[in-house]
Amino acid sequence: MQKSKNLLQKISLISGTISFILSIVCMVWLFIRYLNQGLNDPVSMSLMASIFFFICVGGVLIVITKANIPDFSSQAKPWDKD
Repeated sequence: MQKSKNLLQKISLISGTISFILSIVCMVWLFIRYLNQGLNDPVSMSLMASIFFFICVGGVLIVITKANIPDFSSQAKPWDKD
């Protein structure tokens, strides 16, 4: 039984996808920068750190999207006594 995803999980999927796209943009920018100035430039180093960051954040957000989070809204609370 496949249940629909929560709104925050949908936002997480969109954010994770954007993060992976940003990592690809940083890779292209790093490649262009590498051809002109090499890898010892501080901007190139920060681009490498950005690539690592965006890939890790994207991975975590995609895992959050795939998680099967139960819906607690319909369950009775122990302090609610009828």
